[in-house]
Amino acid sequence: MSAGRRVVVLDYGSGNVRSAVRALERVGADVELTADPDAAAAAHGLVVPGVGAFAAVMDQLRSVDGARIIERRLAGGRPVLGICVGMQVMFTAGEEHGVTTPGLDQWPGTVDRLHAPVVPHMGWSTVEAPQGSVLFEGVGDERFYFVHSYAAQSDPAAALDGGEDSPFPRPLVTWSEHGGRFVAAVENGALSATQFHPEKSGDAGAQLLRNWVTSL
Repeated sequence: MSAGRRVVVLDYGSGNVRSAVRALERVGADVELTADPDAAAAAHGLVVPGVGAFAAVMDQLRSVDGARIIERRLAGGRPVLGICVGMQVMFTAGEEHGVTTPGLDQWPGTVDRLHAPVVPHMGWSTVEAPQGSVLFEGVGDERFYFVHSYAAQSDPAAALDGGEDSPFPRPLVTWSEHGGRFVAAVENGALSATQFHPEKSGDAGAQLLRNWVTSL
Protein backbone atom coordinates (compact mmCIF):
# COMPACT_ATOMS: atom_id res chain seq x y z
CA MET A 1 0.00 0.00 0.00
CA SER A 2 2.98 2.31 0.55
CA ALA A 3 4.53 1.72 -2.88
CA GLY A 4 5.17 4.88 -4.85
CA ARG A 5 5.19 7.21 -1.84
CA ARG A 6 8.23 9.44 -2.24
CA VAL A 7 9.62 10.63 1.08
CA VAL A 8 12.47 13.10 1.62
CA VAL A 9 14.39 12.89 4.88
CA LEU A 10 15.72 16.42 5.40
CA ASP A 11 19.51 16.29 5.43
CA TYR A 12 20.62 19.30 7.46
CA GLY A 13 23.44 17.78 9.52
CA SER A 14 21.47 16.00 12.21
CA GLY A 15 22.89 12.68 13.34
CA ASN A 16 21.29 9.25 13.03
CA VAL A 17 19.39 9.98 9.83
CA ARG A 18 20.40 6.71 8.19
CA SER A 19 18.32 4.66 10.61
CA ALA A 20 15.27 6.78 9.72
CA VAL A 21 15.96 6.27 6.01
CA ARG A 22 16.25 2.51 6.42
CA ALA A 23 13.10 2.30 8.56
CA LEU A 24 11.08 4.22 5.98
CA GLU A 25 12.44 2.06 3.16
CA ARG A 26 11.45 -1.07 5.08
CA VAL A 27 7.80 0.07 5.17
CA GLY A 28 7.78 0.64 1.42
CA ALA A 29 8.65 4.31 0.93
CA ASP A 30 10.91 5.54 -1.86
CA VAL A 31 13.32 7.60 0.27
CA GLU A 32 15.79 10.36 -0.61
CA LEU A 33 18.14 12.00 1.90
CA THR A 34 18.60 15.59 0.77
CA ALA A 35 18.26 19.26 1.67
CA ASP A 36 17.30 20.23 -1.88
CA PRO A 37 14.23 22.48 -1.54
CA ASP A 38 12.68 21.40 -4.84
CA ALA A 39 12.97 17.71 -3.93
CA ALA A 40 11.52 18.43 -0.49
CA ALA A 41 8.63 20.36 -2.02
CA ALA A 42 7.84 17.66 -4.59
CA ALA A 43 7.93 14.62 -2.29
CA HIS A 44 4.74 13.08 -0.94
CA GLY A 45 6.16 13.37 2.59
CA LEU A 46 8.98 15.22 4.37
CA VAL A 47 10.62 13.82 7.50
CA VAL A 48 12.49 16.19 9.84
CA PRO A 49 14.74 14.15 12.15
CA GLY A 50 16.66 15.63 15.04
CA VAL A 51 19.00 14.66 17.85
CA GLY A 52 20.89 16.75 20.38
CA ALA A 53 20.17 20.28 21.54
CA PHE A 54 17.24 22.44 20.43
CA ALA A 55 19.45 25.46 19.66
CA ALA A 56 21.94 23.40 17.64
CA VAL A 57 19.17 21.82 15.57
CA MET A 58 17.67 25.25 14.86
CA ASP A 59 21.10 26.51 13.73
CA GLN A 60 21.50 23.49 11.45
CA LEU A 61 18.03 23.96 9.99
CA ARG A 62 18.75 27.62 9.28
CA SER A 63 21.95 26.64 7.46
CA VAL A 64 19.89 24.84 4.78
CA ASP A 65 16.88 27.21 4.88
CA GLY A 66 14.97 24.41 6.61
CA ALA A 67 12.34 26.66 8.14
CA ARG A 68 11.29 27.87 4.69
CA ILE A 69 11.29 24.32 3.30
CA ILE A 70 9.00 23.15 6.11
CA GLU A 71 6.73 26.20 5.99
CA ARG A 72 6.43 25.96 2.21
CA ARG A 73 5.17 22.39 2.49
CA LEU A 74 2.76 23.09 5.31
CA ALA A 75 1.34 26.14 3.53
CA GLY A 76 0.40 23.81 0.70
CA GLY A 77 -1.03 21.16 3.01
CA ARG A 78 1.86 18.80 2.23
CA PRO A 79 2.64 16.27 4.99
CA VAL A 80 5.60 16.71 7.34
CA LEU A 81 6.71 14.32 10.11
CA GLY A 82 9.07 15.52 12.86
CA ILE A 83 11.03 13.06 15.02
CA CYS A 84 12.53 13.75 18.48
CA VAL A 85 14.14 17.23 18.34
CA GLY A 86 12.54 17.44 14.91
CA MET A 87 9.29 17.51 16.85
CA GLN A 88 10.52 19.90 19.54
CA VAL A 89 11.51 22.62 17.07
CA MET A 90 7.91 22.74 15.81
CA PHE A 91 6.99 24.51 19.07
CA THR A 92 7.34 28.22 19.79
CA ALA A 93 10.60 27.96 21.70
CA GLY A 94 13.02 25.73 23.54
CA GLU A 95 14.67 26.54 26.87
CA GLU A 96 18.00 24.91 27.71
CA HIS A 97 20.39 25.95 30.48
CA GLY A 98 18.54 29.22 30.98
CA VAL A 99 18.73 30.16 27.31
CA THR A 100 15.53 30.44 25.24
CA THR A 101 15.79 29.72 21.51
CA PRO A 102 12.95 30.52 19.11
CA GLY A 103 11.51 27.49 17.32
CA LEU A 104 9.41 27.22 14.18
CA ASP A 105 6.24 28.21 16.07
CA GLN A 106 3.92 25.77 14.34
CA TRP A 107 2.49 24.88 17.76
CA PRO A 108 2.29 27.03 20.89
CA GLY A 109 4.42 26.04 23.84
CA THR A 110 7.95 25.94 25.20
CA VAL A 111 10.09 22.81 25.27
CA ASP A 112 11.91 22.56 28.59
CA ARG A 113 13.65 20.07 30.86
CA LEU A 114 11.72 17.07 32.11
CA HIS A 115 10.73 17.17 35.78
CA ALA A 116 11.90 13.70 36.77
CA PRO A 117 14.33 12.11 39.27
CA VAL A 118 16.28 10.53 36.40
CA VAL A 119 17.04 12.51 33.25
CA PRO A 120 17.45 11.73 30.40
CA HIS A 121 14.38 9.63 29.86
CA MET A 122 15.92 6.69 28.03
CA GLY A 123 14.03 3.51 27.21
CA TRP A 124 10.64 2.07 26.35
CA SER A 125 7.43 3.76 27.50
CA THR A 126 3.74 3.42 26.79
CA VAL A 127 1.72 6.27 25.33
CA GLU A 128 -1.85 7.55 25.65
CA ALA A 129 -3.06 8.00 22.08
CA PRO A 130 -6.36 9.78 21.38
CA GLN A 131 -9.32 8.42 19.48
CA GLY A 132 -9.03 9.06 15.76
CA SER A 133 -5.23 8.95 15.63
CA VAL A 134 -3.85 7.96 12.25
CA LEU A 135 -0.29 7.47 13.47
CA PHE A 136 -1.24 5.12 16.30
CA GLU A 137 -3.85 3.05 14.50
CA GLY A 138 -3.25 -0.52 15.68
CA VAL A 139 -0.37 0.41 18.01
CA GLY A 140 -1.95 2.69 20.61
CA ASP A 141 -1.24 0.17 23.37
CA GLU A 142 2.37 -0.46 22.39
CA ARG A 143 5.62 0.88 23.86
CA PHE A 144 7.98 3.21 22.00
CA TYR A 145 11.64 4.10 22.46
CA PHE A 146 12.48 7.50 23.94
CA VAL A 147 15.85 9.23 24.42
CA HIS A 148 15.42 12.83 25.61
CA SER A 149 15.92 15.26 28.47
CA TYR A 150 13.51 17.94 27.22
CA ALA A 151 9.90 17.89 26.08
CA ALA A 152 6.78 19.96 25.57
CA GLN A 153 4.75 19.61 28.76
CA SER A 154 1.77 21.88 28.09
CA ASP A 155 -1.12 20.95 25.82
CA PRO A 156 -0.82 22.61 22.38
CA ALA A 157 -4.37 21.56 21.56
CA ALA A 158 -5.76 23.54 24.49
CA ALA A 159 -3.90 26.65 23.39
CA LEU A 160 -5.08 26.28 19.80
CA ASP A 161 -8.67 25.32 20.57
CA GLY A 162 -10.98 27.92 19.09
CA GLY A 163 -14.10 26.21 20.36
CA GLU A 164 -16.87 24.46 18.49
CA ASP A 165 -17.18 27.27 15.94
CA SER A 166 -13.51 27.17 14.96
CA PRO A 167 -12.90 26.20 11.29
CA PHE A 168 -9.65 24.50 12.29
CA PRO A 169 -9.56 20.92 13.62
CA ARG A 170 -8.28 20.45 17.15
CA PRO A 171 -4.82 18.82 17.15
CA LEU A 172 -4.66 15.23 18.35
CA VAL A 173 -2.15 15.02 21.20
CA THR A 174 -0.59 11.79 22.47
CA TRP A 175 0.91 11.78 25.96
CA SER A 176 3.49 9.78 27.86
CA GLU A 177 4.95 10.09 31.34
CA HIS A 178 8.39 10.37 32.90
CA GLY A 179 8.23 12.17 36.24
CA GLY A 180 5.22 14.02 34.84
CA ARG A 181 3.15 14.04 31.68
CA PHE A 182 4.71 15.25 28.46
CA VAL A 183 3.70 15.42 24.81
CA ALA A 184 4.72 12.22 23.04
CA ALA A 185 3.18 13.05 19.65
CA VAL A 186 0.99 15.58 17.86
CA GLU A 187 -1.14 15.19 14.73
CA ASN A 188 -2.31 18.50 13.33
CA GLY A 189 -3.43 18.50 9.71
CA ALA A 190 -0.39 18.10 7.47
CA LEU A 191 2.02 18.31 10.41
CA SER A 192 2.67 15.29 12.64
CA ALA A 193 5.53 14.58 15.01
CA THR A 194 6.74 12.16 17.66
CA GLN A 195 9.02 12.75 20.64
CA PHE A 196 10.11 9.11 20.56
CA HIS A 197 12.10 7.43 17.78
CA PRO A 198 9.79 5.25 15.66
CA GLU A 199 12.82 4.03 13.71
CA LYS A 200 14.17 2.52 16.96
CA SER A 201 10.82 1.26 18.25
CA GLY A 202 10.69 -2.19 16.67
CA ASP A 203 7.47 -3.48 15.13
CA ALA A 204 5.33 -0.78 16.75
CA GLY A 205 7.50 1.99 15.34
CA ALA A 206 7.50 0.34 11.92
CA GLN A 207 3.71 0.21 11.95
CA LEU A 208 3.50 3.88 12.96
CA LEU A 209 5.76 4.83 10.04
CA ARG A 210 3.73 2.59 7.75
CA ASN A 211 0.55 4.35 8.92
CA TRP A 212 2.07 7.73 8.09
CA VAL A 213 3.50 6.69 4.72
CA THR A 214 0.22 5.03 3.69
CA SER A 215 -1.66 8.23 4.56
CA LEU A 216 0.42 10.35 2.17
